[in-house]
Amino acid sequence: MPFSTYLDGIREDCRALVDELGRYFGYVSILGTDVRSAAYSADRRMTGARDSEGECGFVIKMHSGRSFYEYSCDDVTGDKKALAEKIVNAVRTDPELDGRRIKTSVIKDEPMKKDFVRETDFSDYTDEYLLKVCKEISDKLCEKDEKVLNGICAIQTHTVSKLFITKNRELSQHYGWANGVKYVIYNDGKMAHARKSEGAGTLAEIIEKLYNGLDGVIDLAKHLAKAQPIKPGVYDVITDSSITGLIAHEAFGHGVEMDQFVKDRAMAKYCVGQYVASPITNMHDGASATLSVASYFFDDDGVLAHDTQIIKDGVLVAGLSDLGSATQLGTEPTGNGRRDNYRRKAYSRMTNTFFSKGTDKLEDMIASVKHGYMLFETNNGMEDPKNWQIQCTAEYGIEIVDGKLTENYVSPVVMSGSVPELLKSISMISDGFEVHGSGFCGKGYKEWVRVSDGGPNLKARVKLG
Repeated sequence: MPFSTYLDGIREDCRALVDELGRYFGYVSILGTDVRSAAYSADRRMTGARDSEGECGFVIKMHSGRSFYEYSCDDVTGDKKALAEKIVNAVRTDPELDGRRIKTSVIKDEPMKKDFVRETDFSDYTDEYLLKVCKEISDKLCEKDEKVLNGICAIQTHTVSKLFITKNRELSQHYGWANGVKYVIYNDGKMAHARKSEGAGTLAEIIEKLYNGLDGVIDLAKHLAKAQPIKPGVYDVITDSSITGLIAHEAFGHGVEMDQFVKDRAMAKYCVGQYVASPITNMHDGASATLSVASYFFDDDGVLAHDTQIIKDGVLVAGLSDLGSATQLGTEPTGNGRRDNYRRKAYSRMTNTFFSKGTDKLEDMIASVKHGYMLFETNNGMEDPKNWQIQCTAEYGIEIVDGKLTENYVSPVVMSGSVPELLKSISMISDGFEVHGSGFCGKGYKEWVRVSDGGPNLKARVKLG
């Protein structure tokens, strides 16, 4: 599937509008977005295919030397002078108010012209074939055990084309990502559900992963039907890569998004350069830091993708910024300016957030625990950046006794407490590494973007309930 023919054919219109608006503003950019998404699903009763999460439109960003202004629309063709005047009138503010705003740093507009492409295999698969895959997997799950009430399989493709134009820059990017999930609803005197989510850059990888591990999902559902609540307390824990990623996402995700620094809503603002974690701890974020669902070539501010080290040997060294927050703080943007869609503002947002791997073996980590739990599978999480508290929920935990995993499952498991206390308690980090790219993240209760997170296994001491 090629780059959007619509955006390709509208480059001259965008350049002309940038020139016209340049009469009024020192900096002007246009981001054109054409996103196509499709979803396929099947369960015991039905199959279906639908369009999903698509968008097509433009956002014009302008800077006066003191303030940013944004205007979104679904068409930039026609009379450019009239459209420019309409935009200027729409974003006009009280001159006295604008005059009181602090002058910000100059917006860099270094020359660059480049088209970025990451190939997919989406066009190799028909809707009928993907529905057939979903139905086959659903049927196989239902046939494996009479206690399976329903087996569900879903596949989603997401294809992105974006065009970014300023006076000196013309960038385009085209890439895709696919997600899949198999899900079981199980009844063994108690209702339980189990799932396995997948993410990959090709449908071939997703389909292979979905067909594999069917017995594992059923076995997990059986255990979860027998799972008991955990006795609240402070325990030694080993995290799987999913829970490691959840900790990374909640502990130093939103808390280091630097638009929160501007608003004085994050304690991390005052801790840059300080030890906030165990000295063996390192953490990264960035669209180029690894290849996953949040990997892109440039962000929605036209800043090229970065690999930003957030924690280095236990010390907080950097935050994540969009163009607006970086301009206000006088720092370089890190390529983390992201929008829910073209009608929404760009914020500082996480991309691929993860702990770096260590040198320990997982079996040695488990063997070192006298009594505790190994935690699995992200459910949800939340963070209070101002007071640096987090709450993370794992789908389940398996009890460890005398250095060995038992058959005792607990579910759900809520991990809570102070971010620095949790991170400073990390005592072992495995030499394995996995990033999970099957989720979304909201800014507060809205502004959803795709993110990935993960890393190695961690050993830490935390409060569970």
